[in-house]
Amino acid sequence: MTLVVASKDNIPTTAERILDAAEDLFAQKGYSATSLGDVADRVGIRSPSLYNHFRNKEALYASVLERLLVEFSKPLLEMQQSSELSQERILQWLDTIVRQHHANPNLARLLQHAALSGGPHTNEIIERLFSPMFQSPDEEELEGDYFGQLSRQGLQPWAVMAFNNLVMSYVTMAPMYRDLLGQDPFSEEALEQQLALVNTLLKAVFAYRGD
Repeated sequence: MTLVVASKDNIPTTAERILDAAEDLFAQKGYSATSLGDVADRVGIRSPSLYNHFRNKEALYASVLERLLVEFSKPLLEMQQSSELSQERILQWLDTIVRQHHANPNLARLLQHAALSGGPHTNEIIERLFSPMFQSPDEEELEGDYFGQLSRQGLQPWAVMAFNNLVMSYVTMAPMYRDLLGQDPFSEEALEQQLALVNTLLKAVFAYRGD
């Protein structure tokens, strides 16, 4: 995989510009529908020049994924390394993730294309981004119950998927509801509303005891 190093004066290198263009196009069109010619046109270079930086489309896609996965995995890694895993810490992590997806909706859009039409490295995406959230921590590591009754009923994976869908589908579907919302779904006000909903639902899950 190509290692992209930023220039000293913060001017994007050609490789970085290629990655930026490819990320936008893969998010808009998916892996299969995006050609190296599309990427080259977006960057403003000739197609053969791409091979000086990435050996083929799959290598470029893998580099785009790696950059996104590293960035979006950071909050989860930090939470796992925390000396005390609590419900409050999980809420803070979720707040960070929602803000990340609002700031850069490309990962959610890219994954939606991968789920519907496929693409290389899909298993790697699932393993790195979602697998850790399917594992329940030891009771001693967590203050109180983790997903409460849902964990005891074996529903934690479904709860994780539900919250993931709630967060990621917002950035892929919310633009369709722009007129109904009466505001830009990516505005600061809309972000706060989304955060309020996600927090309210997760607190309800924590509090649920099956009665």
